[in-house]
Amino acid sequence: MLDLPTIGLVVTSAAIDAINPCAIGVLILMITVVLGSGKSIKRLLLLGSAYILAIFVTYLLAGLGLVYFFSTIPIVIAEYLSIAVGLLVILAGLVEIKEFFWYGKGFSLQIPHRFAVKIQEWSTTKTSVAGVMLLGAFVAGVELPCTGAPYLAIITVLRVDFNAVAFALMVLYNIIFVSPLVVILGLVAGGAKISTVQKWKEESKGVMRLGIGLLLVALGWILMLIANGVINFG
Repeated sequence: MLDLPTIGLVVTSAAIDAINPCAIGVLILMITVVLGSGKSIKRLLLLGSAYILAIFVTYLLAGLGLVYFFSTIPIVIAEYLSIAVGLLVILAGLVEIKEFFWYGKGFSLQIPHRFAVKIQEWSTTKTSVAGVMLLGAFVAGVELPCTGAPYLAIITVLRVDFNAVAFALMVLYNIIFVSPLVVILGLVAGGAKISTVQKWKEESKGVMRLGIGLLLVALGWILMLIANGVINFG
């Protein structure tokens, strides 16, 4: 039976995670390369869809792997684990709020430079279906430790009684997670200028960081209250 508070928590967390500068930035770069090389809109849709699918599958498999890992942890320390994750999510939120006021100063939740360089290189060279899927899987894999705090929080909640419903909620999370990428790809295929999308991304960067930070702090507190039994979702 679906629990409405749990569904709300999953949807909200996925919406936070979906505002993902790296995945969006790589898609924009890839679109620029594809269109700049004279490829058709049909080819653009094929490559863009392959990239998005690879991110979706990689994130889903990573989530299932974390669920299995958490299931091996003794129940005695499970509560402490949830509290630790909650504190980690709050810390991530505070870092994101810091980025709104002092962008790029001090510690930041960003992909390590060596990976960022590799992603930039692959974005301009891997324009086959297999290539963009490899790129999508790589992007999802390296950004998960940096920007995956909401996902980790939801996995911590869902792993308590992981069943078919919990799996469906995880799938829903990942559908929402990739939805901005689908929207951007659809807009460009429909005639929107990629420069307009790029400008929007840059202008919204600060506000997105602040919004993500505030929501992460709230999500972290909720997770700790759940761990302490103050909040009970079903």
